[in-house]
Amino acid sequence: MRILGIETSCDETGVAIYDEHQGLIADLLYSQVDLHREYGGVVPELASRDHIRKTLPMIEQALLDADSKPDDIEGIAYTAGPGLVGALLVGASIAKSLALAWNIPSLGIHHMEGHLLAARLTGNPPDYPFVALLVSGGHTQLLACEKQGQYEMLGESQDDAAGEAFDKVAKMLGLGYPGGPEIASQALKGNRGRFRFPRPMTNRPGLDFSFSGLKTFTLNTLADLDKVTDQDKADVAQAFQDAVVDTFRIKCERALEHTGLSNLVIAGGVSANLELRNTLDAMGRARGCNIFYPEPGLCTDNGAMIAYAGFERLRQGQKENLAIDVRPRWPMTSLAVN
Repeated sequence: MRILGIETSCDETGVAIYDEHQGLIADLLYSQVDLHREYGGVVPELASRDHIRKTLPMIEQALLDADSKPDDIEGIAYTAGPGLVGALLVGASIAKSLALAWNIPSLGIHHMEGHLLAARLTGNPPDYPFVALLVSGGHTQLLACEKQGQYEMLGESQDDAAGEAFDKVAKMLGLGYPGGPEIASQALKGNRGRFRFPRPMTNRPGLDFSFSGLKTFTLNTLADLDKVTDQDKADVAQAFQDAVVDTFRIKCERALEHTGLSNLVIAGGVSANLELRNTLDAMGRARGCNIFYPEPGLCTDNGAMIAYAGFERLRQGQKENLAIDVRPRWPMTSLAVN
């Protein structure tokens, strides 16, 4: 089975082709970061228009890269949600139109399930069951994953997702967009220990997250400085990143203890953060548990994860009609179990 995957949920256009025998045979990604940078965040209308311009040419290029013709494609997977409604509609409309023209099935994929399954595109894929920490620009969630589609929500952010917090703190520091890589770069130059930021919601039971107070603490720390120097920025960035990473470590340990599982998957854009990976790797060694990540290039939004998630669901017989139906809000716990 050979599946075309289309990802247009936010500010990246991803197109990929997954083959059940050869694996990933085409993978293209176009980032709109430069388009949105001057606004300090994603402008939904601009994102949708750019997806319209980029998606079809990228599909044509993916077919060339995979040495494939439309007749070789046996199904189309597209991101149906969650995400920006206009951006989602671009991918869904193109997928349904091609499915009709090529007389093949199409299937809407949950964006976060795509991130979750990206870890299975590595040479060492995790086996079910496992705990998953999904951390992206719009989501921070801890899940117990029994099998594909059978997910129990253990905890999630009660306000901003971690990625949003990184973006907003980067803006406070006068850094660029997106904030995650900018803060990580500044943190390398910071003096660990000069500032200590709180680890939110770790002094009480439970597995939920909250990052709004951490943003306020950052703002107050900067306000207390007479003049914010480059070194101040680096020190604050380092303290902020440490607080977020340590919060994730504490919550992941709790989740593993709560479930009794020994496999932990970390996925989503923030999972590319090296400090987070190093910290969780050390936790894994200390606890004797296994930690799994997607390849760095598959941490951000991409078509490969959608193509693979679609392959897994289509080969098990899941199907849908040609109606265009996107879901900007879509809880993972409502997904069908294969």
